[in-house]
Amino acid sequence: MGKIWQVYGDDAHGMTMRLLKESDAIRLVPAGGSVALKPNIVVTGVAENGAITHPGVVTACIEYFRSHGVANISVIESSWVGDNTMRAIRVSGYEQVCRQYGVPFFDLKKDKVRTVRTPIGDMKLCGKALDADLLVDLPVLKGHCQTRMTCAIKNLKGCIPDSEKRRFHALGLTKPIAALGAALRPGLVIVDSICGDLCFEEGGTPVQTNRMYLCADAVQADAYGCSLMGLSLGEVPYIELAERYDAGSSAWSEDDIVLLNEPSEACAYPTPSGTIAELTRCVHEDQACSACYASLVHALHTSGSGKGQEIYIGQGWQGKAPDGLGIGRCCAGATSCVMGCPPRADAIVAAFAKFRGR
Repeated sequence: MGKIWQVYGDDAHGMTMRLLKESDAIRLVPAGGSVALKPNIVVTGVAENGAITHPGVVTACIEYFRSHGVANISVIESSWVGDNTMRAIRVSGYEQVCRQYGVPFFDLKKDKVRTVRTPIGDMKLCGKALDADLLVDLPVLKGHCQTRMTCAIKNLKGCIPDSEKRRFHALGLTKPIAALGAALRPGLVIVDSICGDLCFEEGGTPVQTNRMYLCADAVQADAYGCSLMGLSLGEVPYIELAERYDAGSSAWSEDDIVLLNEPSEACAYPTPSGTIAELTRCVHEDQACSACYASLVHALHTSGSGKGQEIYIGQGWQGKAPDGLGIGRCCAGATSCVMGCPPRADAIVAAFAKFRGR
């Protein structure tokens, strides 16, 4: 199993730079090799809406790899069918980033494609992604209305032409997404989980997690992402199928997590509104950090099992004994508690069922 480096905060550039340095990511680039950065710019919008990768992730990657002598760096992406990639990069700030750093941006909607044999047959892939010596996958961890979640493997859909994107949907998404992961196999994955959307690929309901993580395996990145969102691998079937297609390994353990700082270094969770306010109506929050609160939000959304339960979360409950379910070690005095700092959403989901059956 590979290591997963994780960091908390709200500065995408600084967090990414720390992940790259601590993991010694330059070791993945062959001498004289090229680096292609593949963010998620699926729609026209801004990162704060929960759909696209923060531009600071890309600026840190450019600075890091350049400081180690990598001269051939590019940013590659195509927006989803029906949107205009060049408009999307202007609105999101990526056009300014590429101009500032003198790095080319390639709209893969216009790229030459090559046919590649995959576990489910021939597939057309964009040449810029295939030709990179190191393909760096920069997804957003977020919900999806069809596949439950989207992260590293599904982000690679931006590396296929629109005709293939349409065909993926006709084939039911699961098998072609898994096969795509096996065909491309990015060498480095940096997951932007600062404020990924709760439900939809196009954003609108961001959950302020203030977390990022890095690993060298897209399948592992997605498997770990499932646990953070309170999902089982069975609920996102393309992950285990990608593993069977030899795209990577879904295995990880707590020993694989390299924590670079504490969740308390991230800012407090903002006042919930809209969908999130409705999900958390039974939550008694007092000085909760964003990482812990976001785990709870994902668990409530995934299971709905928290309804009718009194839930306590935040540093303000330290040393107290509230009558209900505590979330995180700050609430260790509660009637029942999901320990961790922060606990993962999958652990909270399991605790809902157990607490309800007391």
